Amino acid sequence: MTKAEPKIQPFNIVIIGQSNRLQYEALLFAASFVATNPDFLGRFFVAMPQPGPLWPDDPSIKSAYVIELIKEFGAEILPFESRHFGQSYPYGNKIEALAALPEGEPFVFFDTDTLILDDLTEVPFDFDRPAASMRVEGTWPKLELYGPGYSEIWKSLYDRFGLDFESSLDLSQPDEYWRRYLYFNAGFFYYKCPKIFGDLFAEYAMSIKTDPPEPLICQSLNPWLDQVALPLVIHKLGGGRDALPDGYLDGNYSCHYRLLPMLYARESDKAVTLLEDISAPNRIKKVLKQYEPIKRFVYQGKGERARNMFDREDLPRREQMIRQRLKKNGLWLR
Repeated sequence: MTKAEPKIQPFNIVIIGQSNRLQYEALLFAASFVATNPDFLGRFFVAMPQPGPLWPDDPSIKSAYVIELIKEFGAEILPFESRHFGQSYPYGNKIEALAALPEGEPFVFFDTDTLILDDLTEVPFDFDRPAASMRVEGTWPKLELYGPGYSEIWKSLYDRFGLDFESSLDLSQPDEYWRRYLYFNAGFFYYKCPKIFGDLFAEYAMSIKTDPPEPLICQSLNPWLDQVALPLVIHKLGGGRDALPDGYLDGNYSCHYRLLPMLYARESDKAVTLLEDISAPNRIKKVLKQYEPIKRFVYQGKGERARNMFDREDLPRREQMIRQRLKKNGLWLR
């Protein structure tokens, strides 16, 4: 992959900021972002759910010092109201936050447990054709013996919203193999307008949640609801699995690490070096060492031990196998 010419069209970046784990991840994201995108022309938002009827516990970041640091890295704190999901389904934050973003301005959403590794203006986004993360395993649906197959389950969803199911299929993959069907991880997604994308995302997710099609009756939607609705939204808006070339996001330009043990076990040297560089300044360390996984893996050396257990050129095929090996060696913290 060769570096692309920088895109001229400005766009906004948004992540979710909350109390507990996400506040530390938001700080890491912000530090990595400003280190690699010092001249970014768009706006960088940390969207923060507000207390309300759907959040019995206040989800916002309580530490004024953490908020101050995040702002120092150029972030704008963006409060938003939870109208559909809230505490019972916190993954819904990525849907509801879109309503608070500037309408009509292109955006890229990233999960907070992400590091930005390089200049995002070099990523060839086509904001007219949305896409999302293809770094995904076949986590949904889980087929039941004598139950409906992949085609019946996914087709029922496309039919629900009047979408063309056949054009969503990857015909190079076998029938009833999960990769044949449009499925994304919601670790990143983008489009030309957050209102259009967010309204459709909320509509589809709530319809599936409150009145799932009959073939979904035995399927769990928690935590998978966002990843069930997302491909339908992207397909409706003219995007797809080929909208963004491989190797940029979830590659050379971003790292969705999910958990610190997984970062050290499987991610690139570039990601590990950046993590340790941005965690080193004392004013950052003062905050990050309060979070046990960062304290143990970054500052006390468990990360190096976890890294030495795996060959990045020959990793286990399934993520669960990596997790099990880490747990067996006492290196699993979350």
